[in-house]
Amino acid sequence: MVSSILNVIWLVFGGLWLALGYFLAGIVCCLLIITIPFGIASFRIGVYALWPFGRTIVDRSPRGAGPITTVGNVIWVLVAGIWIAIGHVLTAIPMFVSIIGIPLGIANLKLIPVSLMPLGKVIVPSRALLPTYRHA
Repeated sequence: MVSSILNVIWLVFGGLWLALGYFLAGIVCCLLIITIPFGIASFRIGVYALWPFGRTIVDRSPRGAGPITTVGNVIWVLVAGIWIAIGHVLTAIPMFVSIIGIPLGIANLKLIPVSLMPLGKVIVPSRALLPTYRHA
C-alpha cells in the first residue's frame, strides 16, 4: 500500500519526465542495429523509472559483467548515461525539500548508478530478495 502511494507521488513529481528521458534515449538507440541492446536496456530502466517502489535492480550475473557489457556501459555513459544521471540529480534536489519527498529523492539517487550502467541489470520485485527462513 505504501509503495503504491509513493509510486503515484513519484510519477507525478518526476517519474514521468525521467521515464520519458529513458524512452527517448531508447528510441534513438534503436535507430541503429548495433545500438539496439542499449535501446532495450533504456526501455527496461524507463519502465522501472515510472514505478520504482516495490521493485529493485540487481546484476544479471552474480559474477559481474562480461567485457562486452563493460564496453557497452562505457559507450552508454558517454552517449546518454551522463545526461540521464544529471536529470536524476536535478530531480532529486527539489524532492528533498519536503518530508514526503525524501524517499523520492533517495530513490532518484539510487537510480544514478543504473542510469550510468544499464547493461547487465535486471529488475526484480523487492520481495524476491528477502531471505526465506525454514523452521526446523
